[in-house]
Amino acid sequence: MRKGRRLSVKGPATVSGARAAEPESKKKKKLVAIHQALNVDPVDVETLRQSAISEGGLLTDEIRRKVWPKLLNVNVYTLPPKPGKDIREGHKDYNQVLMDVQRSLRRFPHGMRPEERGVLQEQLINVILYVLQRNLQLHYYQGYHDIVVTFLLVVGERIAIALMEILSCHHLRDFMDPTMDSTKHILNYLMPILERVNPELHDFMQRAEVGTIFALSWLITWYGHVLSKFRHTVRLYDFFLASHPLMPVYIAAAIVLHREKEVLSCDCDMASVHQLLSKIPQDLPYEVLIIRAEELFSHYPPQELAKQAALQLRKSITISTFQDFQMATSQQRPDAVLRKQFKGKSCPPLANTEAAPVGASQLVKMAVWGLTATLGAAAFAVVNSAVEWAPEFVFQLFP
Repeated sequence: MRKGRRLSVKGPATVSGARAAEPESKKKKKLVAIHQALNVDPVDVETLRQSAISEGGLLTDEIRRKVWPKLLNVNVYTLPPKPGKDIREGHKDYNQVLMDVQRSLRRFPHGMRPEERGVLQEQLINVILYVLQRNLQLHYYQGYHDIVVTFLLVVGERIAIALMEILSCHHLRDFMDPTMDSTKHILNYLMPILERVNPELHDFMQRAEVGTIFALSWLITWYGHVLSKFRHTVRLYDFFLASHPLMPVYIAAAIVLHREKEVLSCDCDMASVHQLLSKIPQDLPYEVLIIRAEELFSHYPPQELAKQAALQLRKSITISTFQDFQMATSQQRPDAVLRKQFKGKSCPPLANTEAAPVGASQLVKMAVWGLTATLGAAAFAVVNSAVEWAPEFVFQLFP
């Protein structure tokens, strides 16, 4: 008798291991895609946007230091000079900025030494005042510092200045008018989204007369003021930097819709509903909310919502300038080209990119070999050079 072929049956441990390997494989492929997008000429900004939006975002702060400038069309080889102390002399907003920064202790990493935090707080003041001084049409608002500190912690002082100058003149522009009228206009996009998706929830909130003020701090700080975990904040920043400037409103709508049962279960009065919604739970499913916000944006784009009478009364600078801004990002040169162009000039290159840990070269090689075996030999050159700009990521893939 011929022996029957033995079937290979995968046990629970094998299946579980295969499932666990899937997220790591996606991360590795995303790393390669990002690196290729950064090095093609012109830079493939669309791939960078999709990487920032898709599950997990940009993965690490090292990668954010490379990608965030490209998303905002910032050349890191022509950065503004480091601000001097004279920037504070006679500045009309200095006292308010100083008070806000002094109250921002919780925005800095836990366990940071007081002297280190003090240096960062001084830099935070400098970044804010520098941007305001160079753009006199912009007006400081309380909450602006919550956005600035996020960029400062990720990219450092000089790049933070460049990024915040772009953001302040585009994505955040409506918040920086001398009055709150433009900010209220942006908030007015929230209720029409809820009305289209869930009329019952919308009508309940209308009867409670809660309005949209509960979401004010969400929008004007890009949620930096209300989220306790920094990783959640930067994940949302990945999403916002790669999206339409009204996307924070769509995230707000996604959060309210996600909490529908809680809202409908509370008393139908302004105090009760406002108290519930103004406190964001810290265990929200952010990846699910991002997907939901994208779907809402696709089904109910700003131009459709703007047909309502309440939204026709005011023109948004943020919205009207976005298309031209997005087109301007499409012709950027890769850093390798920019580095050659500015080699030998006084403006230093990206100074805050961290090097691989000393004595870790062998581990880096092992990581490269492992990734090459997973993705094929063609990935070797990509990942080998990627180690120069994202060693931390490679170590995470191969602990």
